[in-house]
Amino acid sequence: MKLIIQIPCLNEEQTLPQTIADLPRSVPGIDEVELLVVDDGSTDRTVEVARQCGVQHIVRLTNHKGLAAGFQAGLDACLKLGADVVVNTDADNQYRGEDVAKLVAPIVAGEADMVVGDRRVGGIEHFSGSKKRLQRLGSWVVRRVSGTEITDATSGFRAYNREAALQLLVVDNFTYTLESLIQAGKMLVAVDEVEVGTNPKTRESRLFASTGSYVRRNAPALLRIYTRYEPLRVFSLAGLVVLLLAFLAWLPFLLDWILSGDSTGHVQSLILGAVLFIAAVQLFALGVIGDLLASQRVMTQRTFERVRRVELALGVEPSHYEPGSTPE
Repeated sequence: MKLIIQIPCLNEEQTLPQTIADLPRSVPGIDEVELLVVDDGSTDRTVEVARQCGVQHIVRLTNHKGLAAGFQAGLDACLKLGADVVVNTDADNQYRGEDVAKLVAPIVAGEADMVVGDRRVGGIEHFSGSKKRLQRLGSWVVRRVSGTEITDATSGFRAYNREAALQLLVVDNFTYTLESLIQAGKMLVAVDEVEVGTNPKTRESRLFASTGSYVRRNAPALLRIYTRYEPLRVFSLAGLVVLLLAFLAWLPFLLDWILSGDSTGHVQSLILGAVLFIAAVQLFALGVIGDLLASQRVMTQRTFERVRRVELALGVEPSHYEPGSTPE
């Protein structure tokens, strides 16, 4: 059984050596352990440092495409390089390398297809209170949408077996963590979690300049993902709210008509209520259309999985691939 540990990188020449040194070279139940660095358009010596540190495989993107695109490119390369298990970790050495064995253990035992490392976010000292709350909110949303019971949905420390990796298709251009977990739940992939440790903070986040930036970027991402996978529920709820506002706008007219028999006046309220009623009907219609599009997305995802299997059968080379260090 072959394990490839992939490390998405963007200008990580300073932290990458420590991250690589911390990763295991042997794991119980695994015959081969290899490392793959995904260089997301770095402008420093990330690739040279990776080779010096003994990384066997490098995916070198031509420009900066973002974490989600880098993750997807690395996953595709790992599959084409023959990985039976793929572990994703961060280049800033946030996660303890020794916990790779804990991550892959349920997969080796045949108990899970995908395993997420639970960082126990509440106990991480350098996370602000607002960031912890948004992390919990994101995890709650993912649990509601996906039907999984993952505590730390935003954790990037994850393991996938070959079948789970083949089914995964991330379309969000910002982050992959939430969407990939929702997809796993929708595709009935067996998902598990294990508690993992974290190392002291080595640098500031490259994704977020501040806690405010984290909230501004992650909150809309949560809304988009929830709407993408539960459009009927989202638009129906919005339609009900607008429909209630329409009846509130009509209420003065209705009260006068019922209590005093006066059906004149309140023209503005009637017009406003009619406009809101039409908007509510449109929102319900959008929910139905969105639900139909969601079914189409599932069909597209299954087609993508079949294309991946065909590429593997034909021996198609990974995109943007470069060999790393040569074993002595």
